[in-house]
Amino acid sequence: MSPWTLPRLLAPNQVAMVEVQLEMQYQYPQMLLIAFSACTTVLVAVHLFALLISTCILPNVEAVSNIHNLNSISESPHERMHPYIELAWGFSTVLGILLFLAEVVLLCWIKFLPVDSITKDGPSAKLGPTSHTGWQAALVSTIIMVPVGLIFVVFTIHFYRSLVRHKTERHNREIEELHKLKVQLDGHERSLQVV
Repeated sequence: MSPWTLPRLLAPNQVAMVEVQLEMQYQYPQMLLIAFSACTTVLVAVHLFALLISTCILPNVEAVSNIHNLNSISESPHERMHPYIELAWGFSTVLGILLFLAEVVLLCWIKFLPVDSITKDGPSAKLGPTSHTGWQAALVSTIIMVPVGLIFVVFTIHFYRSLVRHKTERHNREIEELHKLKVQLDGHERSLQVV
C-alpha cells in the first residue's frame, strides 16, 4: 500500500477516503497540518453533500420524465428543488475541484518538506545544510497548480455564462413567439368583430 493516497471519488455506495502517512521525526508547520485537515474535511463533506442531493433528486427526475401528464411534471418536487440541484452542481464541480487541487498542493508540501531533514543515516547526514530539495519540489507543485486553478476558474465562469446566455436567448425567443401569437389572435378577433 502506498504511503499516501490522493482523495478519490468512488462508486456512489462508497465513501471518499484520504490517507496520508506523516513523518514522525519531522516537525511540520502547524498551519500546514491545519490547512490539510480543513481542506480534507471540507472536500469530503462537499462531495458527500452533492452525492446526497443527486441521490435524492435523480430518481425523481427519471420517474417524472416517464410521465406524460403535464400537470404531474409541473408539480414535481425537482422543479421546486432546482436551486438545490444547481447548488449540488456548483459544490461538486466548482468547489470540489478547487478543493481537490488545493488538496494535491497540501499533500505535496506534507510529503516533500521532510525530504531534506530525514535520511536513512539520520537528519541531514548526507544532504548538508543548504539542500532544499523537498521545499523546492513542493514549491514547484504549487507553481504548477496556480495556473491550472486559474484556467479552471476561467473555463467554469465562461461555461456557466454561456449556459445562462443560451437560456436567456431561448426564453426571449419564446416570449417573442408568444407575442406574435397574441398579435395574430388579437387581429383575428378584430376581424371577427368587424363582420
